[in-house]
Amino acid sequence: MQPECTPWIRLGTEARHAEGGPLQGLNFAVKDVFAVAGHTNAAGNPDWLHTHKPAVKHSAAVERLLGSGAKLRGMTHTDELMFSLNGENVHYGTPLNPIAPGHIPGGSSSGSASAVASGEVDFGLGTDTAGSVRIPSSFCGIYGFRPTHGGVPMEGVIPLAPAFDTVGWMARRASTLLQVGRVLLEEPLDDGGGFARMMLPVEAWAAAEPGCAESLRGALESFGSLGTFEPIRLTDGELAAWAGIFRTIQGYEIWSAHGAWITAQHPRFGPGIAERFAWTATISEGAYREASQRQQAIAARLEALLGSEGVLVIPTAPCGAPVIGLPGEEIEMTRTRILQLSCIAGLGGLPQVTLPLAKTDGLPVGLSLIAGRGQDLKLLRWAADIEASMQPAAVINQIQ
Repeated sequence: MQPECTPWIRLGTEARHAEGGPLQGLNFAVKDVFAVAGHTNAAGNPDWLHTHKPAVKHSAAVERLLGSGAKLRGMTHTDELMFSLNGENVHYGTPLNPIAPGHIPGGSSSGSASAVASGEVDFGLGTDTAGSVRIPSSFCGIYGFRPTHGGVPMEGVIPLAPAFDTVGWMARRASTLLQVGRVLLEEPLDDGGGFARMMLPVEAWAAAEPGCAESLRGALESFGSLGTFEPIRLTDGELAAWAGIFRTIQGYEIWSAHGAWITAQHPRFGPGIAERFAWTATISEGAYREASQRQQAIAARLEALLGSEGVLVIPTAPCGAPVIGLPGEEIEMTRTRILQLSCIAGLGGLPQVTLPLAKTDGLPVGLSLIAGRGQDLKLLRWAADIEASMQPAAVINQIQ
């Protein structure tokens, strides 16, 4: 079992930020996969660190934040090559979950979530492919956002699976998520108004543990002024089939992105990580193409369902944060259940915000809102309005 540790890798070079701007006075942390001039990314693995050179310029997202007046405090730990959802790293330790010590922070943006939840920074930058911003946000009791796929440039970010990779961010306030979104989003649209149709996918709620689902349903009662909830079915079968499609595409693209480096360098991977990378090498191009065709059909289905006025309301994760050091098979079972929830936005390329509105067995659990493509700022505005109108005591106690 790896000990809990600080989320920081090192502060690295001082990145100059603009004086003035919409993010003046805010500071942030960056997951160690974003290029920062003069810094060599480790991507959670010492062999990656030793075989790569320092960045010559900032990633596009970091450049935008610095240019808007935000101050970069430093780099934060990540799971190895972003290919995990739990935050435990055999090389660098497990970043502290400040809300639930002794429990995993979630990954792979674990360090950024830890830094935000502890109050060390105002917001944290991460990447989200299969839930790597949404899950640590849920486990650490903070707000988190995954944008529309392609909504924020990935230039200068180490890839995992480009079909699903996004730049995401976390904060202790939904209003901060909105501030950051106005800077980062590529094509800001009208962010006024709410959503006319709120849908509860029965498969997603069935995927959550009973205690988690019950706690989140209690939080939904506070949404009464926003309208009624409509139970629906998303699939013709089970979300497990959608998760399988997601895993096939993700796995094939992961090996395409990193297979040559792994084959040449024989890096030291921790338990579970090595096996996952080995599995990605077995996915055939035919399986990838078939899964991609099925993804396109799912994305079209979701687009028709949501449009500009619909939103899916689901548990962010099926449970609260597991304890550190569980056997690999237990962690893998939790990861499989998480993917059934996180694959929805991934397959559709949709924006998703998670709100820390409940607890189960004393652990934070997030409630997620998924909107149609390009509805990012509208969704963030709505989340900020919900935060301002509700201000539930449980949330305030978690994040102050």
